[in-house]
Amino acid sequence: MLAARCPSCDYVYDVETGDEHEGFAAGTAWADIPQDWCCPDCGVREKVDFVPLARADA
Repeated sequence: MLAARCPSCDYVYDVETGDEHEGFAAGTAWADIPQDWCCPDCGVREKVDFVPLARADA
């Protein structure tokens, strides 16, 4: 998976860029994100709720 989008607020986690504010360096695989991680923008959705995206969809 190259990216994943929160269905509530459209925050996108992109594997290529990571999310330094959340402590995930560029290249951090989606599988390496903790299962209890929540959306940093809305806090409503958990990792399991995120929608997988291909690069073109991001």
